[in-house]
Amino acid sequence: MEVTAELSYALNTFYFLVCGALVMWMAAGFAMLEAGLVRSKNTTEILTKNIVLFAIACTMYMLVGYEIMYPDLSNFMLDGITAENLDNGYAPSADFFFQVVFVATAMSIVSGAVAERMKLLAFLIFAVVMTGFIYPMEGNWTWGGEAVFGMYTLGDLGFSDFAGSGIVHMAGAAAGVAGVLVIGARKGKYTADGKVNAIPGANMPLATLGTFILWMGWFGFNGGSVLATATVSDATAVANVFMNTNAAAAGGCIAALIVAKMMFGKFDLTMALNGCLAGLVAITAEPSTPTALQATIFGALGGALVVFSIVTLDKMKFDDPVGAVSVHGVVGLLGLLLVPLTNDGSSFSGQLIGAATIFFWVFGVSYAAFKIIGFITPVRVSEEEEYEGSDLSECGLEAYPEFTTAR
Repeated sequence: MEVTAELSYALNTFYFLVCGALVMWMAAGFAMLEAGLVRSKNTTEILTKNIVLFAIACTMYMLVGYEIMYPDLSNFMLDGITAENLDNGYAPSADFFFQVVFVATAMSIVSGAVAERMKLLAFLIFAVVMTGFIYPMEGNWTWGGEAVFGMYTLGDLGFSDFAGSGIVHMAGAAAGVAGVLVIGARKGKYTADGKVNAIPGANMPLATLGTFILWMGWFGFNGGSVLATATVSDATAVANVFMNTNAAAAGGCIAALIVAKMMFGKFDLTMALNGCLAGLVAITAEPSTPTALQATIFGALGGALVVFSIVTLDKMKFDDPVGAVSVHGVVGLLGLLLVPLTNDGSSFSGQLIGAATIFFWVFGVSYAAFKIIGFITPVRVSEEEEYEGSDLSECGLEAYPEFTTAR
């Protein structure tokens, strides 16, 4: 390699690794967010889910997932890395690391949707299927560039998803929808006469910390998807992506807070937190082409939409303790539909076809997987376990033992 090429390779690889580490840190954000929004008696169990699902995602994606998603790039797993086989501008192992943390992000979304009533073992079995097969297949059809069921390539139809509003976030939400439909709502959430009972989370400081961690990690999520930073044009693109990602999060937070105040008469912190995340999800499909003002507006649309979505799903008796389906699914679709407004390489029809392909594949296979897992092991905790909390029944350890009643 020439000196210039070697320097470019080193810079791109280092940038990839740093962005991957930022995305990995999002796992901590999801863990803190979910731990804050569930009741204290389920905290240890939700934390266990989050750390183990990350480990499962890393292992399953290494064993089979990466081969399914990127068959042309996965030989380095067996063949090793040498200076002679590096022609992508960065180390293939850096690409794998960056991709595997995306898989874990998608699975983390499922964790929040089924919180407080799903058995830990059943959840971990599903994590094996989701990270080893379901996600890599739809990733192969989209980012992998392969034809769907051997018929057509989504990119040729005008589908574009820069960093994963659909491929990652809506996919995770689709699996979450399947899980909620199979498991059902928490006891006491809805009454026979249609009343919705609020079940507040145990720790708002943790939920807020989790949101800030996710906001920070998102710079790696979107910025790393530029895939390079060693040239002037690449560095400029990275800077624009960072700027727009931050602008969208801010817009989402403000819009959600305003809408919540208008609807409920109060400044709802949980809606503001979900508004931040909704803004981030909305811009993820295309953070490189909008202006900063456009990014702020797109984020605000996501922040406003997520409030209406959470309220509507509650009225439909769809129990999502952390609002995961609304944030990542409903707003993920919005993000995909906003892409053609600033990216001429995409089309509304292509975005709709891509979104439908992702959703129905992930939802259908996930629903079947949850049902099959139910024949192997219970999917939902018992009524007694749900009343006492999953911490004791599933983990034998309480997160806040000093605040519980002595037995």
